[in-house]
Parts: sequence; structure tokens; C-alpha cells
Amino acid sequence: MSRRSRIPPSPLPQRLGVDPVRVRLPAEGRWATAREYLAERLSGAGAGVVEGLFAAGRIVGADGRAVAPDAAYVPGMFVWFHRELPDEVPVPFPLEVVHRDEHIVVVDKPHFLATTPRGSHVTETALARLRRELGIPALGAAHRLDRLTAGLVLFTVRPEERGAYQSLFRDRRVRKEYEAVAPYDPSLVLPRTVRSRIVKDRGVLAAYEVQGEPNAVSRVELMEHRTGGPARYRLLPSTGQTHQLRVHMNTLGVPILGDPLYPVVTGPVPAGDFRRPLQLLARALDFTDPVTGAEHRFRSARALTAWSSHADWAGR
Repeated sequence: MSRRSRIPPSPLPQRLGVDPVRVRLPAEGRWATAREYLAERLSGAGAGVVEGLFAAGRIVGADGRAVAPDAAYVPGMFVWFHRELPDEVPVPFPLEVVHRDEHIVVVDKPHFLATTPRGSHVTETALARLRRELGIPALGAAHRLDRLTAGLVLFTVRPEERGAYQSLFRDRRVRKEYEAVAPYDPSLVLPRTVRSRIVKDRGVLAAYEVQGEPNAVSRVELMEHRTGGPARYRLLPSTGQTHQLRVHMNTLGVPILGDPLYPVVTGPVPAGDFRRPLQLLARALDFTDPVTGAEHRFRSARALTAWSSHADWAGR
């Protein structure tokens, strides 16, 4: 029997498109009660948070009943609860559905909207929004885009098929095409393929390059440029490291316009600040559907504002 099949279904419904938190008590431990373990495990949530959840009966077992504060520690036991949702500034841009069938949903994500719940971005994420708007509680993300990057994102409808679609990205069987607006450098010879090793440390905003075997590969092409103005680039990543395209464009000396991390860390962009979106767009996704065998070619209809109206973008 697989580990997944041993996990009981959640006894709690989603709240605003967000799943409850699930915690499994370790097989071995020195804790006398479930409350003691959770207080230690969730110590970062703040003093009294776990005690408050128990007191309110908001931590439940697989049967949906509240776990008593003095309930004995049971190795391997699952518990569920909803965390307090943060106050979030609504992202005032539409999430456009490009394609929907019984297996997948493809959307054109706006700048500033995170793909999945994380940190202070929970209900104002593409996943939570889509679950609410489309009425598909089981919807899941097959991959992610940075919150500041706009463009195409693939979601799966059926949990049992999610792994098949996620493997497309893991095994590099998706052709991804991005566009970016950045400074024009006439001395930069393009097209070229950039290869480097990129490291992203937990808790640190910016990724960086180090010596070693390359784990990030991007082809960079010049599409067009304007005299005295910026240029538009086509970016074709064959790997998917965090901030890969942003790091590689910065390495080439043409950092993407609106980037709060490269070359200088000025971010993170505060919630509610929608003035100058990062000029990076996931323009295209091409792949063979692993479930139906269909050939998919999806294109974003968005325009990068620093190219379509640079004066408006710069003056925001």
C-alpha cells in the first residue's frame, strides 16, 4: 500500500479555496500529548496560537471530531486545522482562462498574483481564485510562475492525474517560451545560450550563480529594439531553476525592467504596489498531453507594458 493511499481524506472543507493544514504525528517521539507536539512543531506561528486552536475545537482528527487539549500522543495520527488567513490586498487584475477541459485548466496569470498559497499570499493566489471561481476544489498546480511574472500556468483537474502533468515539467517535455523587455546593448551578441549553476538559499530573496556543473540553461534571442529605448527578447529556458531567466538576463548586463532583485535588491515589492510590473511574460506552452495524447499549443494574449507603452510604464 502506498503512503498516499494511507492518508485519510480531509474531514474539513476548503476555506476560500484554501486547503486545511494537515499534520501527521511522528512515529516516535517524547511528547505526552498531541498538543505538546503541535506547540513545538508550530512554534513559529506565535505564542498561544496552538493553545487557542485547541481551545476553540479547531484541530480535528480523521473522524472530524475536535482533538481534546489533553488527548494522548498517538504515533502516526493525522490532524487537520485551518490556519488564520492573513489580510491580503486584492490583486485587481483578471485571471484569464485560456483552455479548460476535463483534465486541465490553462490560465493567463497577471503580474503580482502568486500561483499557489505561500507565506502572506494565500487567498489572493491563482489556485485559490480558480478553485472558487470555477468550482473545482480538487484543482492543483502542475508548475509555478513567480508572483511578479505574468503568463501561462497549467493546472490539473483530477488529483490522480497531477503527477503525469507535473512530470512534463520535471522531465523537460514542455517547450516554454518567455518574453522580456530589458535595456538594449548593441555590443551583446545574440542569440546565445547561457549556462550556469544557480543557487537559491531559503529565506534569501535573490538567487546567485556559483562555480560548478551548470543546472540552468537559457537561450536568449533579440526580437526587436528601439533607438534610444529598450529591447524585446525571446527567452527559451530548458531548465527551471528559481529566477533563472532573471539571473541570466542580469548576467548578460541587460536586467529585466521592473526587477526588484537584479541587479540590486530593492524588494520585495510591497503588497498593493502595482505600479511597475516586472517585464517578464510566460508567452507560450507547447506539450503533448500525457493523458489524452493531444498536441497542445497555448499562447498568452498579454502585452508587456514597457514595450507597448514605455512612457506609461516608466511614469507609473
